[in-house]
Amino acid sequence: MDNTMPILLVPGLVSSPRIYAPVVPALWRFGPVTVANHIRDDNMGAIARRILAEAPPRFALAGHSMGGYIAFEIMRQAPDRVAKLALINTQARPDTPEATARRRGQIARAQAGEFRAILDELFPGFVHPSRRGDASLRQLVYDMGDDVGAEAFVRQQTAVMTRPDSRPTLAWIKCPTLVLTGDEDNTIPNSLSVEMANGIPGARLVILPNCGHLPQPEQPQATAEALVEWLRN
Repeated sequence: MDNTMPILLVPGLVSSPRIYAPVVPALWRFGPVTVANHIRDDNMGAIARRILAEAPPRFALAGHSMGGYIAFEIMRQAPDRVAKLALINTQARPDTPEATARRRGQIARAQAGEFRAILDELFPGFVHPSRRGDASLRQLVYDMGDDVGAEAFVRQQTAVMTRPDSRPTLAWIKCPTLVLTGDEDNTIPNSLSVEMANGIPGARLVILPNCGHLPQPEQPQATAEALVEWLRN
C-alpha cells in the first residue's frame, strides 16, 4: 500500500531551493518533494494562489521564514489541501512599522544596484553568532541571492511588508503541525515560535541548540530528524 505524501517546501526571503538541499535526502522517501517558486508575485495572496495552482491536490507543507508567511496564506486559501504543516523560523505577526521602513530602504537600495551589499548586511542576522565567519554559509547566501535576483527581492519585500496578521487564525489550524526554530535566531526570535506553537492546537515545538535563522544548513541532521518525525506522525 502506498502511503506516500507529496511534500511542498517553501523557501524564505532571498532564498532558493538551495536552502532545503541539506534535508531533502531525508525527506524524499516519504513522498515526492517539490520546492515552491515564490519569487514571481508581490503580494501573499497571489504568491499562494500561484503555488496552489502548481501544487499536488494534497500535500505536507513546510515554510521557512517568509515561506511561513506564505504557508499561513495557503492555509487561509486551501486548508483542506494541507495534510501536515511545518513552520520553520517564522512568525505569525505582521510587519512592525520599523521593519517596514527598513524593507523600504532595502528596496530602494536594491533598485540602485546595492543588492550584494544588502546580502552582506543581512548575513550576520541569518546565522548563529558562532558562524558569522563561516565562508561556506556566506557563499550560500550569495548564491541564493543570485538565484532570486534584485527584482524578485523587491517583489518579495513588498509582499512581506504587506502580509496580514496570522495570529487570529492559528486556532483554525487542525492538521499535525511542527514549529521549528533555533536557540539564537537573530532575525525572528524564537519567542515568536513559542507564541505560534501555543496558539496552534497540538503543535510540536522544537528549538535547535547552536542554531540561528538557517537551520537547514546550520543544523542539517537535527533539522532533518525533526522533519522526518513530523512526516512519520
